Amino acid sequence: MSGTSAPVGSRIPLPLLHRGKVREIYAVDADLLLMVASDRVSAFDVILEEPIPRKGEVLTLLTAWWLDRMEGLVDHHLVAARPEEIAARVPALSEAPEEWARRALLVRRTRPFPVECVVRGYLAGSAWREYRASGTLAGEPLPPGLQESQELTPPVFSPATKAVEGHDENISFSDMADRIGEGHASRLRKLALEVYEFGRDTADSRGILLADTKFEFGKTEGGHLLLIDEVLTPDSSRYWPKESWCPGNTPPSLDKQPIRDWLDARPDWDRTPPPPSLAPEVVASATERYLEIFRRLTGTTLDDYAPPSFPETTDEAG
Repeated sequence: MSGTSAPVGSRIPLPLLHRGKVREIYAVDADLLLMVASDRVSAFDVILEEPIPRKGEVLTLLTAWWLDRMEGLVDHHLVAARPEEIAARVPALSEAPEEWARRALLVRRTRPFPVECVVRGYLAGSAWREYRASGTLAGEPLPPGLQESQELTPPVFSPATKAVEGHDENISFSDMADRIGEGHASRLRKLALEVYEFGRDTADSRGILLADTKFEFGKTEGGHLLLIDEVLTPDSSRYWPKESWCPGNTPPSLDKQPIRDWLDARPDWDRTPPPPSLAPEVVASATERYLEIFRRLTGTTLDDYAPPSFPETTDEAG
């Protein structure tokens, strides 16, 4: 990623490397990055004008909550999530904590693999559309007679391309292996399934189904493989209330579904920019969804949650 100036209005005193749909990535030094989640929201690959209050905070702190519970399961890139620890490591950030506190993670630099590691525990979304059309997922056959939202036993590893623009595309495991090598592909598949199963079991104990999710992995300069980016958030995962699930139907998602539903009800919008302005009640409903999934998973409210500290790590090949 090449450095650019920070976006207008930003007071984060670090070089901006990348501005995505939701996050900005800033350079700290040769080893560290600052990953800041905004309240921006996209639907159908279009960034909407209205922010969803507290969304960035939910994505950031839920990632920290999950990674804290995964110590010993998978190595990851998170160095610090507590604002005071981030400011201690990056003194320049003390100048404007309101710009990033509780929305930023200090992470290790990696070279990301150019694939999304998607794991599907239930047949939904693009997987259901492909199966309904051809009986396959990423071109590989699934058992006949499955219903929409049906549980997949065992879960299916379904990699995808990482599209710079537009939609990611499902690819086969052999295609993934051609892109990154058989050894890396097998390692990422194993890790992704293990992390998914941990997340699925944790969510299930809280009355939530983890229908599917996507992970990203990268390697450090020393060759250390790490789980990176956001982890098991409502933006990277499809969460369903267990009490609403029934095969053959689509349960309500605990994410930005109110926004999708509202936009779907506007036949005059062709899903290209500019998007229509969201009604205030839709914005409020979306915020409530994000706060609800945070509370149901963590057992605490967003206001009461204090992010954990993370142990020091070394860059060892793995």
